[in-house]
Amino acid sequence: MLVIASSARMLAQAAKNAGLKPLVIDLFADLDTQAYAEDFLKIRSLAEADLRPAVDIFIGRYAVKHAIYGSGFEYYPESLYYLSDCLIVLGNSPDTFARVQSKADFFAVLSYLGIPYPDVLFNAPEHTDNWLVKPLQGQGGMGVKPARYERSDTSVYWQKHQSGTPQSVLFLADGQVARVMGFNTQWTAQASESEAFIFSGIINNSNLSANHKIRLTAWLARLVPEFSLKGLNSMDFIQDGEGVYVLEINPRLSASMQLYDCGLLMRHILASQGEMRDEVVGQGCVVAYQIIYAISDAVIPETFEWPEGCVDLPPPGVICRKSEPICSIIARHNTPQAVFEQLQRKQQQIFNQLNTGPTSWNTQRALINFPNL
Repeated sequence: MLVIASSARMLAQAAKNAGLKPLVIDLFADLDTQAYAEDFLKIRSLAEADLRPAVDIFIGRYAVKHAIYGSGFEYYPESLYYLSDCLIVLGNSPDTFARVQSKADFFAVLSYLGIPYPDVLFNAPEHTDNWLVKPLQGQGGMGVKPARYERSDTSVYWQKHQSGTPQSVLFLADGQVARVMGFNTQWTAQASESEAFIFSGIINNSNLSANHKIRLTAWLARLVPEFSLKGLNSMDFIQDGEGVYVLEINPRLSASMQLYDCGLLMRHILASQGEMRDEVVGQGCVVAYQIIYAISDAVIPETFEWPEGCVDLPPPGVICRKSEPICSIIARHNTPQAVFEQLQRKQQQIFNQLNTGPTSWNTQRALINFPNL
């Protein structure tokens, strides 16, 4: 199975756990990615020019026929068309992916279906107060900033800032039917004054009411056939009191699949081919995933001791620039509070170990906006 993403550890691990032999192409070749991979190749980007030689090598070496994909193709949707020409791509088709990523098309569909979302403009508002500017092609909150920081860029759109709690719903689809896997709460990190909405973490726990969940499930039942969504997808939204406002659909495997222990990758593969299983998704405990961003430049030492639960581990000698990911943490416990405490403690351990200058890492503050659950 060919596994491709900007960072493919999660997919390689899921494939290995499912009894598959993952052949991995990504941009980092983290230590644990290499451990899960049958073979791997590190490339510069997911652009077709960089991706094609690696795919050709694996097809020639292993006669691989199937591929799954994760994040990163938001910037290079044309690469999915290339992949679908030479492999059986499991998940959403390139046409579906491109249509969901087309902001004008996506929000037009929401309007047609009567699904609420924060106001959107494709030309700069006259007054920028309480407006955000977002890239037309982006992921994980990168490039999202208050509109006052935007000058002249045709590759963006504007969205009214909506207060509330950022959340998501992970769902399985077969092109016609949606099945909810779980509701999750997300949080962000502030990389700079202008970059304040960077995706930082997600937990399989939410404060949504039963009515909220019924409403969101009904929306998915209409959106899945409208876009012909297949496999595992997630939908991001903001919940503010009784109001729920859709932000986007991620039409590919996303970080929240790590929060559920139920063989979701195989269910993704089967649903992509039209087969939906009826098993209920189990949630044995509270699980969270968090990306740890560097708060100043740091080099990973040769003898670095990663705390338990750390994943996406860069090899020794890698330079992590300020605001770039160092690694990720997966924490499990019985309550959200205990999970957040684990995340903060392990994050601090990492920062303390990376203290290489006169300013101690433990005197600095990572700008993480943990939710109240």
